[in-house]
Amino acid sequence: MIEIPSDLHKDLVPLVFLLGEWTGAGVHDFPGAEKCNFGQEVSFTHDGRDFLEYHSHTWVLDSEGNKVRPLESESGFWRIDKDRKVEVVMVRDDGVVEIWYGELAAKKPQIDLVTDAVARTAASGPYNGGKRLYGYVKSDLMWVGEKQTPEVPLRPYMSAQLKKVVSPDDVERWAKALPDDMPDDGIAFFK
Repeated sequence: MIEIPSDLHKDLVPLVFLLGEWTGAGVHDFPGAEKCNFGQEVSFTHDGRDFLEYHSHTWVLDSEGNKVRPLESESGFWRIDKDRKVEVVMVRDDGVVEIWYGELAAKKPQIDLVTDAVARTAASGPYNGGKRLYGYVKSDLMWVGEKQTPEVPLRPYMSAQLKKVVSPDDVERWAKALPDDMPDDGIAFFK
């Protein structure tokens, strides 16, 4: 269920599908790095200003789905203009700072992003830029990331499927919003 918070900045309404806490799993595969399954937690929050605050943490999973060690972390700020152009400023734990530009697709919750600028610290590995695709599909947040280095042309390296984390307060609020004339057994409501 997508809700528009009353204190959400009006410019951010097209990005409302991103809001919330998300968790799930995906695959990491890039030449020169360990191929692995990973777990991920993502949050998109707002404070009433004209941007979404973004945080992502990933960790390597073993064959049984247990956390092994951290993989990547990143934080940033997302904005959108009246023409549905999206800009993202992102900082990653490996010493990379990126500026991304893209667009929210017409008539569907999908965002395509491409790096416009990349700055790296001396400690970071080689990296030239990338692309990302985010989509809201059947209540899940799905994404795929591509990257390139001087040695490796642009190619997919990470993708994940995330489920929205639902709090007890959300469930209570939704239950109170159910119609008063719902059948006692609840089953007839769905027929």
